[in-house]
Amino acid sequence: MTVVLVEGESDRVALETLAGRMGMGMPAVRVVGGSKGARGAVAALGGEVLVGLVDAGERADFERVLDTVFVCDPDLEGEFVRALGVDGVEAVIAAQGELDSFRSLQQQPFQRGRPPEAQLARFFGGRSGNKARYARLLAEAVPLDRVPAPLAALLAAL
Repeated sequence: MTVVLVEGESDRVALETLAGRMGMGMPAVRVVGGSKGARGAVAALGGEVLVGLVDAGERADFERVLDTVFVCDPDLEGEFVRALGVDGVEAVIAAQGELDSFRSLQQQPFQRGRPPEAQLARFFGGRSGNKARYARLLAEAVPLDRVPAPLAALLAAL
């Protein structure tokens, strides 16, 4: 069995949600607690077939210890924003009753003038548990023919 190492809980949630939607068995996913945790996880899981899913900025930490690494650019949320488009992501936020909250964030001095993708990244990371919650919601919303490339390739490899 192949074990997928991921940096955080949102990565696990997205993979499991997509696998379920695609009718696949649940992949064995281990959250390593950030990219630096990959080395310890590899040591603990010796003998297993291991692959990784990591954000672009942390790819080197995974590539040092894994032969097969799938990279989200710049991160998981960015991949979903590209797949769904800003309007599609805003529709998911609106369905949660949080579009006013997002609009308020967009009006904050530091956020004004930033691209919507950067504002969305701040929104997802702004509250505890938000990244994992939206990872599930975005994975449920993305059409299966537009699953972000690193996630689609990883699931196909399983």
